[in-house]
This record gives sequence, C-alpha cells and structure tokens, in this order.
Amino acid sequence: MSQAVGGEVHSWTERRLVVRSVRQAQAAEAALRARVAKAIAQIEALNQRGRGKKRVEEVSTLRHAVVAIVQRDGVEHLIWFRLPQHATPRLLRAYRGRPARIEEERHATVEVCVDEVALAAVVRRLGWRVYGTHQAGASLSLAPAVLAYRSEYLVERSLGRLKGCPLSLTPMYGQRDDHATGLIRLLAIALRVLTLLAFVGRRPLAAEGAQLAGLYAGHPRRETARPTAERLLEAFRDITLTIMEGAQQTTRHLTALSPLQQRILEILGFSSALYTRLCTVSAEPP
Repeated sequence: MSQAVGGEVHSWTERRLVVRSVRQAQAAEAALRARVAKAIAQIEALNQRGRGKKRVEEVSTLRHAVVAIVQRDGVEHLIWFRLPQHATPRLLRAYRGRPARIEEERHATVEVCVDEVALAAVVRRLGWRVYGTHQAGASLSLAPAVLAYRSEYLVERSLGRLKGCPLSLTPMYGQRDDHATGLIRLLAIALRVLTLLAFVGRRPLAAEGAQLAGLYAGHPRRETARPTAERLLEAFRDITLTIMEGAQQTTRHLTALSPLQQRILEILGFSSALYTRLCTVSAEPP
C-alpha cells in the first residue's frame, strides 16, 4: 500500500482479512426481505378500489407514488414494476339534444414483482467485512484479529455521553458564548474522567478473567466483565455521612461499605481507608 501525504509517498505492507458473520447476514437478509414485502404490499394497495379511493388516471401520478414507496423502503433496485394504462368504453345515453355516444374511461394500474436476481446478489454481499492490519499472521492470526476489531474502542460511544446523563450537554441554556465554551470544556474533562474510570475498572477484571455482579438493579446475579463508569458510580449512590456537632464533641457516622463497593474500590486501585477517612474528626479536610 502507498499514500502520498504532504508531497511524500509513504508505503507499507498490509494484510486484508475478509470475514463473514453468518448471524449478521441472516438478520440483515430477514430485514431486507421484510422491507421488500412491505413495499410490494403498499404498491399493490394502489390498485385497490373502494369508498374514498379514486382510480389513478395518469401513469405519471402512479409512477410517482410507486417510486416514493420503493425509495422510502430502500428497495428501488430490487423491485420490478410496470404501469399499464387501461381504457374502458362507457355508453352515455342521449340527453337534452345530445346524441348517445361512447366515451373511454382511462385509468392506470401497477404490476409489481421482486427482482429475484438482484435480490440474490444483494443477499450474497450481506455480512461481509474487510479488516486491515499490519501485523503478521504469525503474531496475529485471523480469529484474534477479528475479535480485536469487534472489541475496539470507539470514540463515538464516549461522545454519546454528552447528549444525556450523566453529563447532559443538551438542553443548554447558556446566554453567552464564553459560558457555553466553558461548559463544553468542563464536560469534556468530566468525559475523560468517566472514560478513564471505565478503563481502569475493566483492566483488572480482564487480567483475572473475572466478572462483577450486583451492578444491575433488579438483577443481583447478573455479571459483567466490562462495567461502565456510570454503573460503578451508581453503586455508591446510597452512602450517607451524618455529622452531629455537640458542645464538646463532633460525631460522624458513615454507611458501611458493602462487599460490592469494597470490590469496586479494589479493582480501581483505591484503599478502603480513602472512604473511612471521611469519619476522621479533624480541623483539616480528610
């Protein structure tokens, strides 16, 4: 492979891994065939007559309706249709000096079917992926390479946190540009903290081959090896620090750590003393 960057040509050797996910192909095929069936049903409904449904007289009007359906469902190259126009003679009786005559009523219909050849060609391409790597086959075989791509870090997942809880960038009611800029920068720092927290929490679990249970409300036995930062923090939401100040003594009471909370502090590399220090009576902040 070679690419010109800044007037210089850079060359490198790259392996291409061509793989296919059978499950993904089957799911995509089922969804595709469902869209095709839906489009055909809607197109055939254009021929139906009944109360409140007028016959379409012009072929151009019917063609516009059919094209809108196939484009909306994304199957414009998978459906074949024909728009014949029909002429039906109608006898009109003589009336008020006008002689009897025969007039033709024209209307258009649509004939539709699936282009099986085109559909089969699309189905054959479903589920395929092409991965690239500069690692040699001896150090990175096919299966580990595919798994590495499937579990790769995607920056879009972290940026999605800015759209909702817990960062909640929108809706934003800043009236000044510098306030809006400052808020975005502050939330960007918080986003880095959440991302780092999730990374640090998952690394020991991966090294131990262990999973963490108790993070999901209503599912105490559900385990995960990839906890999110939000769920790790959620586990500490019910702790309470009570401070009672007397004339001669200040008493503090702190909710005891649960086994889950102790385990979270352990995998994050924090000592439980960091938590119990909140009960220390001192003029200095703990």
